[in-house]
Amino acid sequence: MNATASALSVLAALIFSSQAALAADGVLLSERTTTGTRTVTNEIKIEPTRIRAQVAPDAGEAQTIIFDGTRQVMWMISDQRKGYSEMTKADVDRMAGQMNEAMSRMREQMANLPPAQRAQLEAMMRGRGMPGAGAQAAAQTEYRKAGTATVGSWTCTRYEGFVNGQKQSEVCTVDPATLGFRASDFEVSKQLAEFFRQMLPEGSDAMFRIGDGGGQGFEGLPVRRVYTRGNQQIVSEVTAITRGTFPDSDFQVPAGYTKLPLPGTGRGR
Repeated sequence: MNATASALSVLAALIFSSQAALAADGVLLSERTTTGTRTVTNEIKIEPTRIRAQVAPDAGEAQTIIFDGTRQVMWMISDQRKGYSEMTKADVDRMAGQMNEAMSRMREQMANLPPAQRAQLEAMMRGRGMPGAGAQAAAQTEYRKAGTATVGSWTCTRYEGFVNGQKQSEVCTVDPATLGFRASDFEVSKQLAEFFRQMLPEGSDAMFRIGDGGGQGFEGLPVRRVYTRGNQQIVSEVTAITRGTFPDSDFQVPAGYTKLPLPGTGRGR
């Protein structure tokens, strides 16, 4: 009887430990972002198909972004307004089409302007982070290796990002395996970046995402990102990264929050 009880105890312990290991499939990442003299620390929670990130812009209210890669839906949550906006893949496709059409009309109009006035308008649009500010649609960032650097306790590989031959951004990456993670742990971050890319090509460079050397142009997990928003340089550095287990509520809109119109549409779904 004692032997049987002992065996059952061992079996229960094994089952419990294996369930715990399976449950802890999330990643908790802390990131410090500096814009000028202002520094904020945000958390990014990542699961195989979901990601949650805090966004603290220089102007306007802070927001929480939740992205469900399986459903291809993103929620933008405002605790200040107790509300949220929902954006689906269909919304992204529709808005990207409208934006491309508007930019095409604008480029046609700009083509009739004197060269000096056209250049001035293009520079103003680029300063505001508007896509397609030049004669052509926004070019994809080309990343080039630029040696190594140190971020915290990590030695990382630097990549400089160029658009039309001009440096626009920088990332410094490490191999996820050196931190005890797999590249697949961060796969959903690439889906979120692609979600943004269709609407705001330049803005996708500001998104945290793992690189695989393919469409991203760099390899590894970014522990430091430098990019420009408007006329300001923004530096984001990872300060801590650990395994974590998160409740479903972390990836859901809080109960009682009101659905708000999508930004720039003036209406709800």
